[in-house]
Amino acid sequence: MKFFADTAEIEDIKELAATGLLDGVTTNPSLIAKSGRDFMEVTKEICGITDGPVSAEVVALDHEGMMREAEVLRKIADNVCIKVPLTIDGLKTCKALTSDGTMVNVTLCFSANQALLAAKAGATFVSPFIGRHDDNGFDGMDLISDIRLIYDNYAFETEILAASIRHGVHVLQAAKIGADVMTAPPAVIKGLFKHVLTEKGIEGFLADWAKTGQSI
Repeated sequence: MKFFADTAEIEDIKELAATGLLDGVTTNPSLIAKSGRDFMEVTKEICGITDGPVSAEVVALDHEGMMREAEVLRKIADNVCIKVPLTIDGLKTCKALTSDGTMVNVTLCFSANQALLAAKAGATFVSPFIGRHDDNGFDGMDLISDIRLIYDNYAFETEILAASIRHGVHVLQAAKIGADVMTAPPAVIKGLFKHVLTEKGIEGFLADWAKTGQSI
């Protein structure tokens, strides 16, 4: 499973990149606004930290507007992945961009039928939202499972990018189902390192080492 960081915070991205775990980054207008920085500037900086896809989202809702914005965004760097909403105009834009060799992340996917449409439009990634699905009385993992089955049935190359990841259990379940990618806030990714027995083990080793009076 590929790990993407869902953030626009540069220091967090650098920290994760240094671990070798970071395969890409996803951003959206809300995350850029939270960073308090210029959209183009922060996107370019992120693209310089990771060689993987960096999703940059259009804000236009019509096909022509999306294409105009995509033309600006994809000039930022070769690893920019244009993010479009799962609408008719979004999929028109997806088809046009992927046919031209540009990576596209189709976002705000909440049904397997929508994911099927995204794959048929040639999406590089489709982003089903697990946490938001759960919030509205549905099972986000059932959604991931349905999409995995459909994509495998027809050998679609679109990668399932599990989004709206809230905690480590979401990561585990998505990995077991076979999601290709997961994107999560840095805090969630860092939380995967934690286990009480690991911490206790380190404490025990250090205590025993201290008794030897040695140093390395």
